[in-house]
Amino acid sequence: MLADMPTPRSLPRLAGVGLKPQHYAEALESVSASIHPAGYIPAWFEVHPQNYFGAGGPPHRWLSAFAERVPLSFHSVGLSLGSADGVNLHELDQLAVLCDRYAPAMVSDHLSWSGSASNRYPDLLPLPYTQDALHHFAGQVARVQDRLARTILIENPSRYLAFAGDEMSEAEFLHALCIRTGCGLLLDINNIEVSAANLGLDAGAMLDAIDPALVGEVHLAGHASEDHAHGRLLIDDHGSPVSGETWRLFERFVQRAGPRPVLIEWDTDVPAFDVLLGEAARAGAIITASAARQERSHALA
Repeated sequence: MLADMPTPRSLPRLAGVGLKPQHYAEALESVSASIHPAGYIPAWFEVHPQNYFGAGGPPHRWLSAFAERVPLSFHSVGLSLGSADGVNLHELDQLAVLCDRYAPAMVSDHLSWSGSASNRYPDLLPLPYTQDALHHFAGQVARVQDRLARTILIENPSRYLAFAGDEMSEAEFLHALCIRTGCGLLLDINNIEVSAANLGLDAGAMLDAIDPALVGEVHLAGHASEDHAHGRLLIDDHGSPVSGETWRLFERFVQRAGPRPVLIEWDTDVPAFDVLLGEAARAGAIITASAARQERSHALA
C-alpha cells in the first residue's frame, strides 16, 4: 500500500479545464495574465499523457510552459488495467518517463480494460463487479503505483450494460479497491448520470454511495442522447455542455463533500476556449459557495 507516498504537487480545490492543442496560445495567455477577458482563470489543466509520449517537439515545448505556471493532472486512457493479461507495460514505462519529466499533481486512469494479448480497442470497456475482478484489478493498480512510486486515482466508468454475475455495487467495488491499494477515486459525475439512465438506476443514490473522503478529483462533461424503440440511450462522448442533471448532481456532491478539484472535460467537437472557461466559472462558483457555507457552519459551531 502506497497511501503514505507524497504527491509531488497538489491540485487546488478549484476548477480546471482539459488542455487542447487548439487552445495552447490562449490558455497560456490566460494563466500568464492576472486577469483574463472572460473573467475566469483555470486553476489547473489536465492532459491525456498518451498525447505526449513522443520525445520532443512543439507539444513538449507547450506542456513545459504550462508546467512552469500551473499544476497539471495526467489522465491516462491507455493502461488497460482490467485486461486479463494485466496492465500494458509499454504504456506504463512511457507514463513513468513523462511523470519524471513533468511531476504532475495527479495521475489517473479508468476502471476498464482496452485490449487483450493480440488486440487493442479504442474504448474503455467495463468489468464485472466480482471478487475475482477486484483481486485482479487491485493487483494491476498496485503494479502501476509501484512503478510510478505514487498513488493514482481510478475513474468510475460510464456503462451501457450490467453483468448478470455482479457480486457488488459499483461503489462497493471502488471502495474495496481503494482499501486494498491505497488509490483514490476520480469521480466522473457525468458517468454517474449516463450509467444511471442506461441501467435504470438512481443517479442520486449512486452518487451518495460514494465516500467523499476517497475522491481526489471530479470530472464534469456532456453526453449525447439517442432515442431508440426500447428507450433513451445516453452516450458518454464529452462533446457538449455539462447537462442540467450533472450540474445538479455536482452541487449535491459538493454540499456533502466540500470543495474538490473539478475538471471541465470536453474531448469532441471542442468549442472555443471561452466556452470552457464559462463552464469552469460555473463550477468554481459552486465550489466557492460550498466553501462559504462550510465557513459559516464552522463559525456557528
